[in-house]
Amino acid sequence: MRVSRTNCFPAFFLLCFASSVVNAQLPQSELPDQYAHAIARSAARKKVVKSLPGPSDTGVREIVADKYKKRYEAWKTEFLSSDTGRKEWDGYQHSDHFLLTITISDDNSRGGGTSKYKWNDAGELVAATITLGGKISQGYPSPIYYPVMNSLAPGNSSYDGSGSILAATKIAHEFGHVNRMAKTNPEVYRLQTQLIPLYNSILLTNGRNTRDPRLIELAQKMGGTPVEIWEDREYWGEVGAMLFLRDITARQNYQCALFNRIREFVELYAKPYRDRFAEIADASSSSYSCSWQ
Repeated sequence: MRVSRTNCFPAFFLLCFASSVVNAQLPQSELPDQYAHAIARSAARKKVVKSLPGPSDTGVREIVADKYKKRYEAWKTEFLSSDTGRKEWDGYQHSDHFLLTITISDDNSRGGGTSKYKWNDAGELVAATITLGGKISQGYPSPIYYPVMNSLAPGNSSYDGSGSILAATKIAHEFGHVNRMAKTNPEVYRLQTQLIPLYNSILLTNGRNTRDPRLIELAQKMGGTPVEIWEDREYWGEVGAMLFLRDITARQNYQCALFNRIREFVELYAKPYRDRFAEIADASSSSYSCSWQ
């Protein structure tokens, strides 16, 4: 998977996907002839090594510098205060085949990212890394691609979603990426990772003509344009964020106000993805009527 950053926008999708980590090459025979050569040249420049966790390399590995430990523990405690957060953490912590690494970086200080996905020969996801910025308790990303996280911004609802709650919501967003990637066909992901740079290269040299037959063919092969693939992944991350907020606002009279603001943003900016968010609202355990139907 590409590095999923909560402050990355479509205008920069070249950067979003350029930092992806490819763990195995798709057989050249499965690629269009006109693209196989470009991929082969890219592979020759950058050797890709398939590395899988060993038998003891499972669970959750936290690599946090001393200067971040106090704030990180506060964020983690908030995340684990939700049923969803505890279940997800425990599931990865006690896994006998999966290693989740969590680290903090000064890069993208108010955002986060997921990367270093690895699969075994059976196609099972066996490793991933979540990188959190050192200031994720600050900053609300745009509602266009982050309708859940932006709903916490001051003035958007009566709920105080600042500080550790905001940080935990961003952590939940990144867990949403990992959860989704565990259900993703690794061959599809690898094909997208290989062809997206070629798509971007053509787009930058053809006057940004998205109707170029070459780009249409690539989009068909990948299951969408780079921006469409990127936004689909980000909205799955937002599903994770909404599940977290659903839990910590359950049976509170401001849950509906919060969900209604999320619905407004989804209707405005993410209507094709409405169902994945509506399902959470409709299944809410709140005693208040928050259904989107």
